Amino acid sequence: MSAPPRHIPVSTSLHGTRWRRSSRSTGMNNCVETARTDTGPWQGLVAVRDSKNMTGPALLFTPDAWKEFLTGLS
Repeated sequence: MSAPPRHIPVSTSLHGTRWRRSSRSTGMNNCVETARTDTGPWQGLVAVRDSKNMTGPALLFTPDAWKEFLTGLS
């Protein structure tokens, strides 16, 4: 089994993905957005992108890795 991809160069290639922004983000696009992917080789991964650059790259994490990251923030 191959490892899941770690990033994609253009986040808009995740067609139909519903991006969510932090509730703590102001209206100035100074936050990150996350999405659960459900298509292609990215299926089941968590995508993270910069809200200031919505057509830019996205980092991809397994759900467990993303949960571990969030747990480490608290």
